Amino acid sequence: MSASTLTRPQASGAAPRRRTRVVEGTPWRRRSPLVFVADHALLIALAVMFVAPFVFVLLTAVMSPEQAGTSFSWPTSWHWDNFAQVFEKLPMLKYFGNSFLYAGLATLFMLVSSVPAGYALARIRFRGSRLYFFAIIAMMLLPPQVTSVPLYVMWSRLGLTGSLWPLILPNLLGDAFSIFLLRQFFLTIPAEYSEAARIDGCGELRTLWRVILPMARPGIAATSIFLFFASWNDYYGPLLYTSENESAWPVSYALAQFRGSRSVDWNLTMAATLIAMVPVVLVFLLAQRAFVRGVTLTGVKG
Repeated sequence: MSASTLTRPQASGAAPRRRTRVVEGTPWRRRSPLVFVADHALLIALAVMFVAPFVFVLLTAVMSPEQAGTSFSWPTSWHWDNFAQVFEKLPMLKYFGNSFLYAGLATLFMLVSSVPAGYALARIRFRGSRLYFFAIIAMMLLPPQVTSVPLYVMWSRLGLTGSLWPLILPNLLGDAFSIFLLRQFFLTIPAEYSEAARIDGCGELRTLWRVILPMARPGIAATSIFLFFASWNDYYGPLLYTSENESAWPVSYALAQFRGSRSVDWNLTMAATLIAMVPVVLVFLLAQRAFVRGVTLTGVKG
């Protein structure tokens, strides 16, 4: 037996040497909290900047009417009944219904009109396609206040002022930002899918419905979120068309009027603001699921 194969016997009574298992990519020793804070100082500061306004609104919403608006930032007594008082003083359910009607139909009409337009600009080559695309970009640069007067005159002659329809119906003709966003997303989908569908005998509408739309779920979800939030938070449009009809007020305009009529009741104003935020957060969470599921459907496989 060679000397290289011999092993030295372990001395009796000696403790066995403990081997430390080092996993690749993980530190050998746990870092202290101070090191973690130092490494993520910028992110922590940004998180505090974003969370601080929400904490201020929440603390003010549960304050007493005497303390709200003063220099005391922490509630001396917690008044959770302020949220119930908001529903007693305001028809919040009615305002929520108007906001969902406005944002929901506007988003639905936008998808019906903007998805085919974005697909045509991304996949179909026709004379003047670039000119149409540049016109859409120019519409994005046009301030809405420029066209407010002629549009108001048109809707007034149609007898639709005092309602939300002047804000909903224009989405049937497409939204410039949505068309631009969808067109840019359609360009990221490989053209081989569309060509294979045409070889199989599919027309453009069937190709859009059966092939492109399942892959475009992330872009459609993002575009829907943008327009839904823009419609939900819209103040200028309801001010222009529904200011004289309280039954058509959405939440955004109703909160502004509530703050104006009750300028000293900051606790109720902040409570109403938190109530108005709840549906938006829920819609975002539901849309986020569709966004994550749609990411797995994009790209070339095989």
